[in-house]
Amino acid sequence: MKKFYNLIAIFIAILSFAQSQNVTASISPTSFNEDEPITITFNGSSINESTWGVTNNALYLWAWSYDPNDLNSLDCPTNGSWTASNEANKLTYNAGNDTYTMTFVPKTFYNRTGIGRIGFLLKTKTGNGQSQDIYSEVGRFQFSLNSPSNGSVNFITSGSNFTINYSTSLPANYVVKSNGSTIYTANNVSSITTSPNITADNQIEVTATNVASNTTLTSKFTISPTPTVQTAAIPSYMRQGISYDPNDPTKVGLALYAPFKNYVHVIGSFNNWQISSNYIMKRDTSNANLYWIELTGLTPQQVYTFQYRTSDGVKVADPYSTLVLSQDDDPFISANTYPGLPAYPAGQQYDVSVIQTAKPAYNWTVTDFQKPAKQNLIIYEALVRDFTEGKNWQAMIDKIPYIKGLNVNAIELMPVMEFDGNNSWGYNPGFHLALDKAYGTPEKFKEFIDKCHQNGIAVILDIALNHATGRSPLERLWSTSTNGGYGDVAANNPYFNQVPKHAYNVFYDFNHSKTETRYYVNRVLEQWIKEYKVDGFRWDLTKGFTQNCTASDEGCTGSYQQDRVDVLKLYSDYQWAQDPTSYIIFEHLGGDQEEQQWANYKVNEGKGVMMWDNLVGPYNQNTMGYDSDSNFNRVDFENHGFSERRNITYGESHDEERLMFKNLAYGNGSVKTLATALERQKAYGAVFLTVPGPKMIWQFGELGYEFSINRCEDGSISNDCRLSPKPVAFTLGYDTDAARKSIYDTWSKILQIKLSSPVFDTTTFNVESGNLLPRTHIWKDALASNTLKDVVIVANFTTSAQTVTPSFPYATTWYNLMDNSSISGNSTTTVNLQPGEFRIYGNQTALATDETKIDTNKTSLQIVQNPATDGLLKIRYNKAKNGQINIYDLNGKLVRSFGLKSAKGDETFSVNGISTGNYLVQLKSDEGLAVSKLIIK
Repeated sequence: MKKFYNLIAIFIAILSFAQSQNVTASISPTSFNEDEPITITFNGSSINESTWGVTNNALYLWAWSYDPNDLNSLDCPTNGSWTASNEANKLTYNAGNDTYTMTFVPKTFYNRTGIGRIGFLLKTKTGNGQSQDIYSEVGRFQFSLNSPSNGSVNFITSGSNFTINYSTSLPANYVVKSNGSTIYTANNVSSITTSPNITADNQIEVTATNVASNTTLTSKFTISPTPTVQTAAIPSYMRQGISYDPNDPTKVGLALYAPFKNYVHVIGSFNNWQISSNYIMKRDTSNANLYWIELTGLTPQQVYTFQYRTSDGVKVADPYSTLVLSQDDDPFISANTYPGLPAYPAGQQYDVSVIQTAKPAYNWTVTDFQKPAKQNLIIYEALVRDFTEGKNWQAMIDKIPYIKGLNVNAIELMPVMEFDGNNSWGYNPGFHLALDKAYGTPEKFKEFIDKCHQNGIAVILDIALNHATGRSPLERLWSTSTNGGYGDVAANNPYFNQVPKHAYNVFYDFNHSKTETRYYVNRVLEQWIKEYKVDGFRWDLTKGFTQNCTASDEGCTGSYQQDRVDVLKLYSDYQWAQDPTSYIIFEHLGGDQEEQQWANYKVNEGKGVMMWDNLVGPYNQNTMGYDSDSNFNRVDFENHGFSERRNITYGESHDEERLMFKNLAYGNGSVKTLATALERQKAYGAVFLTVPGPKMIWQFGELGYEFSINRCEDGSISNDCRLSPKPVAFTLGYDTDAARKSIYDTWSKILQIKLSSPVFDTTTFNVESGNLLPRTHIWKDALASNTLKDVVIVANFTTSAQTVTPSFPYATTWYNLMDNSSISGNSTTTVNLQPGEFRIYGNQTALATDETKIDTNKTSLQIVQNPATDGLLKIRYNKAKNGQINIYDLNGKLVRSFGLKSAKGDETFSVNGISTGNYLVQLKSDEGLAVSKLIIK
């Protein structure tokens, strides 16, 4: 079946979920060949056009077709896009009898031959409304009555007779088999009736052969005795989802939480996907809604696939699956990206789960990664699909040197959990615990994380726990569908709201007041932290975690909501229980009063939630050269009411228009020229990256990437193309273009200076902006006077040369930290800045490279074993409150960072993965700075 969710995954993430109606449709003639004209008719009385906002009876056909085996689904070439249907597929409205019709020849309309089945639905032009999916088999010789229906599962009291009724459009020879043995035959008849007695599971096959055309029709279904469910205590090693017995690789436990279901069968490759009394799940003695079963006799490391089938006929994969197979997505994933991808089981529908006992564990190189301090995070946000031409984990691994060379210490990936389709931003998740296969294997993803850790780079995942798509088993198990397919949320759903409780909803809205949802969220966090060693999460759309509002009340959604404060604190505790040092980042973008509740939460324990801090507007006003609304003073955490640096400020993100696009399109005067606009990006980096506290860069901002967020693949610009793939900067040669690479090099040096100099790890700083001549003063009084303890940054974002007063805090020699040139300066000294020029001044030069900068009365550092020959760095240190170890190569590039556990002591760190050679080991702390030379052999 062609899933609606897969067809439009790339569009729907920014749209409200389409309103669905069940409509009445017919096809004339009822049986037809692919080369004969047919007319599809929709009964207008079954359609409520006003609900969809339809005017002038503008309704459209969305259609697809299958091969003779009802596989290989292809869209009709005249469909258009989901949000903009092609006018060729507009239905004709007949006012006289209130019907919508379309007439066509299937092989012409679908542009294919060998059609075995067609599918279609009714929709609005923009896709905000749609009907149910409708199907018809192709061919003159068809079953005109099939009871029970093909693929159905039927239960009856053991010992009773069950009636089988079949008829065909033409006379046929019939054969009925049960479990492979013939139980009934009839020749040259148009219908049959037989009633076998049922005492066990029966797999029934009905075949009808038309002699004249030598065509055979087949229908398969199951008749079984009504299940009897046993009650037993769930084994101790099992919990909801897939549980592997640690002591027996031939066994696996499956458990499904399924209230309102009378029984649950497991079907899969181990039982030929058949309903069997041997595979009915037991009820747990302490929780009657928890069904469980143990599968035994499995072959270790062999791949098996399965689904659950509930008493109401719904078939779903396990909601806690870590790998799911899709009949719609998987055929389009290359072997290069995902070698050895298990085949989707033939003849099945919907997602299936994968189990594999005794699967070899990934051999982690780094098992003790020391995360950079929250306040010192420099995050690089990336979308795997658009960051490299390869669009997979290997391609990302290949670019780690590029990321590391920028001197960032964290990468934040847009969602990589199993999403609908293969081409997406990822905010349309169906399975939150499964890695999406479109980017590669779990092993390659682990290798990417491992190599990031080897290079001192933390890995943060963007995660969308506000909602899920209709692929989610948690939605499908309790939906309004009457045939086990896709439907809206039913009233008894334990996880989702029937109607959204906030103004920004997409897909189906989780109810976070439910214990079931909270359990699921906790399991999601556990999976990615424990299995993949991710260092934290950026929580998408946290405004949606309230239950107090409605979809139409944006004011309510944006205002303080205590239930949202409470549940997100609870989820923070869940995450920190999995990893006390895990980064928690909320994309809230709300009021300070509410954000303070999280930013200040347990901050005295070194925790505190970090908040996305959107300053795209004011920073872009500066780069464009307009002083109105150019004040970016909220880069200061104190202006949010936070007690620590927990605002992750950014001037670009995946959600915002690119700075360079606006510079070139709307810049002031000469700013619209490429060379000028690129040069101003350096000054933006200087006034943005240097400010104490965590910062975020959106991919390719460091190369002056100028393609609009709304660029279409054909080069045009449209709001409909927001989620469309964008050109890859590396493919365009941006990283080798001198003017663009100059931005990268400038930002890299700024970050090298920032991360290697303790003065930037401070809460004492002042930011002045709003006049296109911003000034920032950063100081740390605890540092020794002969170290870098005062920094002043100035820039000129006007379009003419300016004389600027840096207002140096005292008279001394001030060094330009970018080139070590110096001036003698005091509070009245002025400097001349050209348009787009900046200066970063310090009372000393940056990064001590020898012992002459060390104040021995303060921080001390001793390398216990030098050279390091066993992959270990062993140090002894003193007076190092809030200390951090940084390893630099002799070019000043940061190689790896570690946090210290105390202010004094001995510690050992892994330097595996660092090339042999000479390095500088820097210890920076609140009490001072120390540097020693290190040799790695």
